[in-house]
Amino acid sequence: MPFAPITKVLIVGGGTAGWIAAATLARLLQDQPCRIELVESDAIGTVGVGEATIPPILELNKVLGINENVFIQRTQATFKLGIEFVGWKEEGARYFHPFGRYGADVGHVDFAHYWRRLQHETGAEAGTLEDYSLPTVAARAGKFMRPDPNPKNVLSNLAYAFHFDASLYARFLRDYAEGLGVVRHEGRVVDGELDARGFVAAVRLDDGRRLDAELFVDCSGFRGLLIEQLLGTGYEDWSHWLPCDRAVAVPSENVGPPPPFTRSTARAAGWQWRIPLQHRTGNGHVYCSDHVSDDDACRVLLANLEGRPLADPKLLRFTTGRRRQFWNRNVVALGLAGGFMEPLESTSIHLIQSALTRLMTMFPDTGFAQADIDQFNRASALEYERIRDFLILHYAANQRTGMPFWDRCRTMAIPDSLADKIELYRSRGRFFRFEDELFTTTSWQAVFEGQGVTPAGFDPMASGVPLDQLRSTLARMRDTLRRGADAMPTHGDFIARNCAAPPLQS
Repeated sequence: MPFAPITKVLIVGGGTAGWIAAATLARLLQDQPCRIELVESDAIGTVGVGEATIPPILELNKVLGINENVFIQRTQATFKLGIEFVGWKEEGARYFHPFGRYGADVGHVDFAHYWRRLQHETGAEAGTLEDYSLPTVAARAGKFMRPDPNPKNVLSNLAYAFHFDASLYARFLRDYAEGLGVVRHEGRVVDGELDARGFVAAVRLDDGRRLDAELFVDCSGFRGLLIEQLLGTGYEDWSHWLPCDRAVAVPSENVGPPPPFTRSTARAAGWQWRIPLQHRTGNGHVYCSDHVSDDDACRVLLANLEGRPLADPKLLRFTTGRRRQFWNRNVVALGLAGGFMEPLESTSIHLIQSALTRLMTMFPDTGFAQADIDQFNRASALEYERIRDFLILHYAANQRTGMPFWDRCRTMAIPDSLADKIELYRSRGRFFRFEDELFTTTSWQAVFEGQGVTPAGFDPMASGVPLDQLRSTLARMRDTLRRGADAMPTHGDFIARNCAAPPLQS
């Protein structure tokens, strides 16, 4: 039995999730007879603070046809080469999670095995794994440039993402989406209607207006107006693994040029982020309310700012986890409406982006085939669970003994899927990436090594290269990366020359 094509999509909620959805759907459905509408209320605030991203956002910009320099100027953005973790292993320890890869091809196995063999054979002569990452070396020196297009140039090995002002980003995407014909409705959704099948037929606004559609995208944040309040989908709570349940955020004045990386600093009952933008710095303290009060968490944040605060702190409450279904009947939940993964590894925008990619791969007709919905939900759940495991690793592999919150995290039971990865890595430093898994081998190696999860040995295949050859190859590699970073402009100079944002209008 043939079903009719979708002719109208209604996005409920704006903010980052809503306007990414509107821009993407408008762009990819522009040749289809499908109307895209969005309803949001200026009276309802968004969670958006300083936002950090990961490299897949470059693909989103490419799909949308966005000029990168214009995007940076409009959002007061800076560049990001990775994340520096301070105090996560133990007080005073630091490590860097870079984008890109470590080293270069030496033989038949991953580069890290050759580095580890040299470390076993020669000790400190091998340096650290970070010495073989151009983004790490550049970030430590405050340097940045876009990758060189010549694949033979060491500077081609750069990978990057962005920090930007989330509110400005939503405004930028709104202008883009409305330029493609997206219709915005101002108003607050107060109720919804179900049809005879139990599908959402329409939503009602506080002024009595009724907005109907065939497909609804719920971007209403933690409230989940459609996916939860109307359809009662259910939520899978992961707070027993990721116990932080609150955050307090505040912007501050910049102090010096913006560094090209995010910083995450461990605190007594959680961690603090620093996200440098062109016009200010975004800061936040993510914490567990079982171990620190809201007032004390706020004091910790304000006491550790690098510049003067520019606003009053903003408190957020959350429960880490996901909806039991991301797509239920004719409602697809995106962003916080679909689930919450704390911002430790900057995955929030990627999860919106990947869900939209998945939706477009199996875009429905009015029949809403259950097999398509089930596949969407399976893939989405798996993506969330793999990211969840990576985040748990940061907490579980700490050595901050004698601190109740961190002792709790270190001794808690962890998912079998993560325990298997840790056991495999402890044996011979091996890591196998699942198909479509977000975080690469480099990412897992960075956190394993940075937090002291040390393998007993290395892949025996790495023994095939003569030791003298291995020593000279890795020494040359370290030197090449140092010289490459030395040749790059500072992050501040690169922005000033290419994409400096105009002053914001007060």
